Order: sequence, then structure tokens, then C-alpha cells
Amino acid sequence: MRGPRAGVSVSVWDALGLVLVQEVKTDREYPPFDRSTRDGYAVRSKDVKPGAQLKCTGEIKAGDTVTQALAPNTCVQIMTGAAVPAGADAVVMMEYTKGEGGLVRFERAAQARQNIVPRGSEARADQTILKPGMRLGFAELALAAQVGAAHLQCAKKPRIAILSTGDEVVPIDQPPGAFQIRNSNSVSLASQVKIAGGEPVVLGNAADRVEDLGEKIERGLKEDALVLTGGVSMGKYDLVESVLKALGAEFLFDAVAIRPGKPAVFAVCQGKPVFGLPGNPVSTMVTFQLFVAPAIDLLNGADAHPLPLVEARLGEALKERPGLTHFLPARIEWRGSVPEVKALKWQGSGDIAALAGANCFVLVPAENEKIAAGERVSVFLRKDVV
Repeated sequence: MRGPRAGVSVSVWDALGLVLVQEVKTDREYPPFDRSTRDGYAVRSKDVKPGAQLKCTGEIKAGDTVTQALAPNTCVQIMTGAAVPAGADAVVMMEYTKGEGGLVRFERAAQARQNIVPRGSEARADQTILKPGMRLGFAELALAAQVGAAHLQCAKKPRIAILSTGDEVVPIDQPPGAFQIRNSNSVSLASQVKIAGGEPVVLGNAADRVEDLGEKIERGLKEDALVLTGGVSMGKYDLVESVLKALGAEFLFDAVAIRPGKPAVFAVCQGKPVFGLPGNPVSTMVTFQLFVAPAIDLLNGADAHPLPLVEARLGEALKERPGLTHFLPARIEWRGSVPEVKALKWQGSGDIAALAGANCFVLVPAENEKIAAGERVSVFLRKDVV
């Protein structure tokens, strides 16, 4: 399932979140000159003792061409980012000096190399600084821009087909009947696919009929991966597994020991990964983050992101049935050095409103029945809002 994927040329301005398929190398040393990290005075460190007075022979600002070496027993005013002249081996911060006519008085001794970034200390010339498989964030893009990589070869986003199922589901722009629901799962899944680095291909909804479901699944198998919602439980009209088996699917699992999301399935069908997620919205969202998002990383040719878990102090005691790992909608707040998290009241895995008020999930291990207030717990962050 893992890449490498075909590369497309993308402007550095448009490459945020994409996965690199090329090496990016430096075009010169970085920094290309000895660079001052402070506003102050460039000096020869051996000339500067507390109380020393040196003649200031000029100033150097960032971008100035510097050709003249610093003479002994002199200094030159220098700005942050400017090139340090030859002969100088230290920069004394402005705060520790005082101008007296044409002289500068120094309150402290100088140490060699203080407040200077040496030439080539960040990167050598022709050094590989970005590698294939890296996901491009703002720092990586700034690094590419620094070395003049205005266009980058990036993995073409994997196309992820999204198919909801169920006679009770209607399009979001249609009024539902008294016992029907709008297709919110396709909206959330399309958003999650985008966040994970894929391109959603929304196929709509399949009725609870073998022919319609089979036809739409075959359409989804033309893409890089297929995600279905609903139809994976044990009911009479839960047809996803049987239809996939008829199409030659090999199942790797058909249930997971979590709540919400127990009836999730994963299969490979006609060479394509297929995820069958529970139809209840919160279950759908949780199982996508646990199983589909890492798969999209692999389809992009990148390493799978680790689960975004952090540790927090539990604000209110919890009691859950043991035997399943629970992911409870919760809210984490940062107050002081240790974050605090509280599980929200919710009405089960169909309660989208509760999840919209959550920015994380409290993870309750399967072997735990009770967790006291104040104990440390693992928290699964919602990366879209935290």
C-alpha cells in the first residue's frame, strides 16, 4: 500500500501538507557568511575588557557588502543579520556598551564567537536538507524557499472514495423524512481525508440492496482507497462485508475492541485498501483517525503519523465498563503547566453535537473501570481544532 507515488511539480506556495518525492539540496553554505545574532558592536575579543574604550569606525547593516577587515583596537557597529567583518570574532550587545564621542566604552569582557553564527554552521553546500517522504509544513517550505527551490516534486494526493450506506440516509440538501437522516458522514469524512493529505471522491449513498451497493463499491475501487460508512454490523441489512466478499475481498479484521467504533472492518479488495467504518457519526470520526488517516500517510509514501496523544490531569472521575478501550469526547484546557481534561456528557456514538463541543477524546484503557479525578490520563487530540 505504501508509495512511492508519482510526483507532480507544485509551487512552494501551494505545497503545504504535501509529501515530498525528491531530494532538496542547498545551493550554497548557510549562513553564507559569519552572521551577527545581535545589534551591537563587532570586535576582536582580545581587545575588549571591562572599561575598554574602542574607536567606532562605521556601521554594518543586514545586506551590506563587507570587504574591509576590522583593525586592532577598533569596533564597528553591527545590526542583527549583518555580515561580521574579517578580523572580528565577537559581537558585544548594545546593552553592554556606552557611546562617548567617537569612542565606545564596554562594560563587559568579550568571548570569542559570542553572538556570531559561523559561516556554513547551519548547512554545507550541496547538502541534502529535505528528503523524499517528508510531509511539508511551514518550516520545511521556508527551508525550501531559502535554498531557491521554488517548485517541488510532491506526491500526487491519493484519491479516497467515500461511500455512505443505508436507506435512511438522504443528501444534505434534501429535507429528510420523519425517520431519515442527512448524509453528514460524507461531509465529515471528506474533511478528514483533506486534513490527512488525501483527495476525497464522494460517491454519495448506497441503498440497502446488494446490486446498488455492489455497483457503487466497484466504482470506489477505481480510486486509491475506499472508505464506507454503515452496513458493517450484524443486522439483516448490513450488507457491506458480504458484498465485498463476493468481489474477492480479503479481510484483515472485522471488529476492534474499542468504543465507539467496535464494528470497524479492514479489507483488501482488487488490490485496494477498503475500510468499513460504523455508521454512527462519532464512531465514523474516531475510527477514521485511528485507521484511515495512517493509511493515507502510507499511500502518500510517508511514514504514518503517531497518534496525537498527550497526557493530562483528569478533572472529574470516570467509570466505564472494562473490556473495551474507550474514546470519550472531552475538552482539554491548558491552565498552568499541566493540562486538565474533562469528559463531556454525550448520548452515545450518534451525538455529533457533543463532539462539536469537544477538542479531544479521553482514552480509557480496556483494563480500567474507574479513574479518579486528578489522575493522569492519555488524551487523543482532535488535530483539526487543537
